[in-house]
Amino acid sequence: MQTSGTKKAQEYYKHVSVFWTDLLSLMMSKPYALVAAGPMRKFGTNMKKLATELIESNDDLVEFNTRLAEYYKQLTDTWTEAQKQSNKKVPEIPNDAEHIEASKRIWIDIFENNFTNLFDSPKFAENFGKMVSTELELAKHWNNMISVLLDNANLPTRDDITEVYKELHSLKKRITKMEKDANHRMVMKNGK
Repeated sequence: MQTSGTKKAQEYYKHVSVFWTDLLSLMMSKPYALVAAGPMRKFGTNMKKLATELIESNDDLVEFNTRLAEYYKQLTDTWTEAQKQSNKKVPEIPNDAEHIEASKRIWIDIFENNFTNLFDSPKFAENFGKMVSTELELAKHWNNMISVLLDNANLPTRDDITEVYKELHSLKKRITKMEKDANHRMVMKNGK
């Protein structure tokens, strides 16, 4: 689906990105190049991960944009065809007050049929599935980049926060159970 010009530009972008990433990675590995301790050192060691994720996310972004354009093209083509069919049918009906409702029903039926056919078509399903898949891949790349950046800043990552939430949930359940047991013992002690 991509033109050769787009492919060449994409390959050039990859080549330049990898070159500069390797150069920065080499510079960061030298203690005298930048401060040997601190966030810049950690950032330098993780620069390769970030650049790799960025390059891969760029590929997925190009794919997503291609799929999104095809998605809207399919919707537009279906709308245009349905409108043409509707325009052919509606002039056959007189435009008095009685027939306006009939015109609406015809319009709704034509659009419903055309869009149902579109949504049931294998071509639409394939494109939509690939679009959603690349969107999920993009989200995965962005989450990975955010995790690396948070790690560089010594902030908790998403996994760390998820683990804390799991522990909080477990503690809440244990406390609820303990309160329930204490109330039950209190009732048993005082007598029903």
